[in-house]
Amino acid sequence: MAAEAGLLKLPFTHDDQLTCRMRLRFQSLQQRNLRPQDGEKLLQAHEHVYRVDFSQQHNLRFLHWDIQLETPGKVTVTGTSQHWTPDLTHLMNRQLLEPAGIFWKKAGAREVECNEADAQEFGERVAELARIRKVMYFLLAFTDGLEPAQLKASIVFKA
Repeated sequence: MAAEAGLLKLPFTHDDQLTCRMRLRFQSLQQRNLRPQDGEKLLQAHEHVYRVDFSQQHNLRFLHWDIQLETPGKVTVTGTSQHWTPDLTHLMNRQLLEPAGIFWKKAGAREVECNEADAQEFGERVAELARIRKVMYFLLAFTDGLEPAQLKASIVFKA
């Protein structure tokens, strides 16, 4: 996990099971012609659930995001603010962290760009939340032709 001494690079892992479960919730509501709970966040077709497992929880200092996009497009990374037990509770809009990290790659560009201030603040909030949890869930929204298979993402901390 650590490429260099003192660095902790934690990868984002696609949670296929949870993404599927959340899509079933959406389908179930549609089939029964029901409305979601007030404030409930339903997973859209371009959104997927990822997780980061913290092998170390304390004394983490956010350094940077390591986002690699194989093709041009945009990914929005939104964290969840509380312990989220997907089997027992639905994802509510109020559980989504602000700001989100928005990363994009333009056609012909080699580097991924982002809003540095938002990405920095978001990374620092993740480091704070790592102190109280071993796993954190993220909602990733892929747009402009980008697909999950074209993403490699990690968050890097100084441990």
